[in-house]
Amino acid sequence: MKPGGVASRQRAGGFTIVELVTVIVLVGILGAIGATRFFDNAAFENRAYVDQVRSLIRYAQKMAVAQNRLIFVRSDGNSFAICSNAACDANGMIIAPGGNNNGSAATRQFCLQGNVYAAQWLCIGRPATVVVAAEAARPELGAGGFFSFDGSGRPYNRNGAAMPAQQSNAAVVSLPAMTLSFTSGSNITRLNIWPETGYVQNAP
Repeated sequence: MKPGGVASRQRAGGFTIVELVTVIVLVGILGAIGATRFFDNAAFENRAYVDQVRSLIRYAQKMAVAQNRLIFVRSDGNSFAICSNAACDANGMIIAPGGNNNGSAATRQFCLQGNVYAAQWLCIGRPATVVVAAEAARPELGAGGFFSFDGSGRPYNRNGAAMPAQQSNAAVVSLPAMTLSFTSGSNITRLNIWPETGYVQNAP
């Protein structure tokens, strides 16, 4: 036997049956978890809609500041839209930057003016799997979170009344944010809109 033959055979050895079975079981578990998440379209739709709504709200705030006037964010539970008046009628529609909204099936269903789909309106419809609600503790904000921004970018209630930060001398940090919740099955994502600044962020 050549010197070092035993060591050579040990180095050439493969995995044991126990190691292989353990690896296969772990891969199976990880695959099952990953597949469940991958095929859960509701979770993706929910997050995508939240991202679209956050962008729409920020756009409304920037427009209010740029034009130095009230800009309304209409939310009726089925859609979010930007308007120049509280009625959000045909005369108050804000046109989408590209000239048309996303045209999804939900947007065509819920972004209507006079029962007709308004393709140019900056409006996004709620996917069928997503449920939208404003925080119950803030009923003054209107159903679904109807609110507006003033020329300084501060959030106001639908009727033009200031949110608490403008109505009291309380420290802004101690005041609650308006929270919009987006629920799809077991997936819940929340957006906070803070008084005074109007800053929009994902809630922890």
